[in-house]
Amino acid sequence: MEEQRYVVFLFPSVSYALKAEKILKAAGIVHKLIPVPRHISSDCGVCLRITEAKEQDVAGALRGKVAWDKVVLL
Repeated sequence: MEEQRYVVFLFPSVSYALKAEKILKAAGIVHKLIPVPRHISSDCGVCLRITEAKEQDVAGALRGKVAWDKVVLL
């Protein structure tokens, strides 16, 4: 069985992440709000974790509605 790969969207602040979560929930896109992994950033905060296959769907849903800093493959 192939291992599931994930992508995290990082945001400038927690309020951006919460806004993105609301947008994805309304769009019916499966996601999870998680603490930013320490190996990515020592800043405390949250990010959105999604499956790698959903990266383009999420980027499209968020584009023009909420800014994100970068996308990192886990």
